[in-house]
Amino acid sequence: FTFVSLLLSCQVKLFSISSPVRAELVVNMEDKVEVLMGDTAQITCMFESSEGIGGRIIQWFYVTSTGEEKQIYQQDPTMKTVVPRTPFTERMSVNSSGATNQVVLTINDVQLGDEVEFICQVQSLSEGTAKGRTNLRVFVIPDPPTIEGTETGITIDQESPSKIATCEVKNGYPRPQITWYKNNMPLPSKLERSSVTIESSRLFSVKSVLSMIVVKENKDDKFYCEVNYAAPGGETRMMESEHINISVYYPATAVKMWVESPKGKIKESDSVELHCKDNGNPSSSMVTIKHLKSNKTWEENVVLLHNVSRWNSGEYSCTSVDPETFQEVSGNLMLSVNYLDPAVVEPKGGAVVTQGDELRATCNAVSSLPTHATWLKNGVQIAKGHVLTLKNTTFSTAGTYQCVITVPEIEDMQTSGALTVKVHGKPLFDIVGPGYMKKEVNVDETVNLSCSARGSPSPTIVWTTSDGQVSALLLNIQVLKAAPTQETGDNVHSSVQFTITADVTAFCNVSNEYGEDTVTFDIKTTKHTTIPATTSVSTTEGKGVIIAVIIICILLLAILGSVLYYLYKKGKICGRSAKQDLTKENSNKDNIVVEMKRDNTEEAVLLGVNGEKQPLSD
Repeated sequence: FTFVSLLLSCQVKLFSISSPVRAELVVNMEDKVEVLMGDTAQITCMFESSEGIGGRIIQWFYVTSTGEEKQIYQQDPTMKTVVPRTPFTERMSVNSSGATNQVVLTINDVQLGDEVEFICQVQSLSEGTAKGRTNLRVFVIPDPPTIEGTETGITIDQESPSKIATCEVKNGYPRPQITWYKNNMPLPSKLERSSVTIESSRLFSVKSVLSMIVVKENKDDKFYCEVNYAAPGGETRMMESEHINISVYYPATAVKMWVESPKGKIKESDSVELHCKDNGNPSSSMVTIKHLKSNKTWEENVVLLHNVSRWNSGEYSCTSVDPETFQEVSGNLMLSVNYLDPAVVEPKGGAVVTQGDELRATCNAVSSLPTHATWLKNGVQIAKGHVLTLKNTTFSTAGTYQCVITVPEIEDMQTSGALTVKVHGKPLFDIVGPGYMKKEVNVDETVNLSCSARGSPSPTIVWTTSDGQVSALLLNIQVLKAAPTQETGDNVHSSVQFTITADVTAFCNVSNEYGEDTVTFDIKTTKHTTIPATTSVSTTEGKGVIIAVIIICILLLAILGSVLYYLYKKGKICGRSAKQDLTKENSNKDNIVVEMKRDNTEEAVLLGVNGEKQPLSD
């Protein structure tokens, strides 16, 4: 190096002596180069020179913390040398191009210790020496900030500020800054106290404590800290901590009572859960609930009332006592238990109405809420409303009517009652057709007679007979012994059985206090019928059988006549086929005359077409 330097110095002196005009050498470099720790830094040295490639010496230096310039690289026209045993020896490289007058120093895996000033020095034989300087800036992104609120609650209205939270950010370079926020609004810096720690790695850790006087309104506030740190390129970046609440302690000023269950309106037999809580923080554990109407007291903040009734209605109070100051605050709740009494149907015990009259019935129930009534018969709805009107009553009107009363505002809240209706009137026979029956039966035949009627009160049935003469119906009457009467509701049924020896008239007499009626059975005897017959009040089966037998006989006679006529035509009867010559041309089968003598002794003959007599056998 010394030899080259002396040579260059001599050349410069000679050039200076021989050249009256000296050109100027200029070196240009950036003021600073910024990189993140661990990245690669490139420092460019550009110079202006009129001299060619040869004859220039380029050197790189760095400035120590004491201000000393230490060389790390040199390049001349004959060789390039990296100075050994420097902090950059193993991580640096230089890329130079004489044609472009530019030299680039590259440093890999930049560390915090690399943040120094670098010098690029260029020497020329004809233009002298020039220097350029660049500061290398190194940045480290800090860890995300952490925030920790005060573990214990903060009592309001303290004379001195209370610690709210602590925010800490670690391992940043250069030093990061912390700003506190409440509900997205920055807090004054005077409320925080910061401390800075320089780690052994030369990185910065910053801790900030926020303190302030707390009021009740702070219980809903959100606190967080924001960290600002520098980045390459003059950029400032930001990170936020999580948002936290603080526990604010304050005395109660009011008490709230509510029904936790059931939701909605309450009815008798429900289970009711009452809750009570004051608005202090923390809520007092010294709570008393009281039913003012009955003076019943519970020393707890939750009360469960089982199978409530209307007597549980009324005002309930809740009293909370501050355990430190023994101050009391109270709140009230009005509880309404809805009820529905059993249905009351008028007329009570049922109703009796005369056939054809009108019946008016009512159904009501005492209730704390409006009700709705429905009338049913045999499970089918027949009317709505609390009043039931039955017009033009008949025996079919009788029966049991059910009244169902519901409370529309509360589901499954209902009651019911029943009304039994009886319709009184003259008995009526259950017979389709006229009330006078005629029948023909055989002598000594057993006859079954029956009749049924309906009426209220239940009618009585009596069977009687007479000698069959119209004028003697009321004079010559005998009482028949009937089978036991069967009753079904307002229907009665009776039957009798007796043997017919002569024409007879039977009467089914039905009666009650409202009137009577009779059905007459006129039974005639006949000697032609060999088939036993049975008579019933409600059929005409005998007559139908006789008519059917007559029709069948007529059809059989017609069929027999047709068969005989057919056989006669074919010559199968009367010997016609044996004597008739069917081959004669002049024969005519349509010209046959049969003559019968009146005298049994005279011989009957068959006359042919030619007048010839033939024996009767032929």
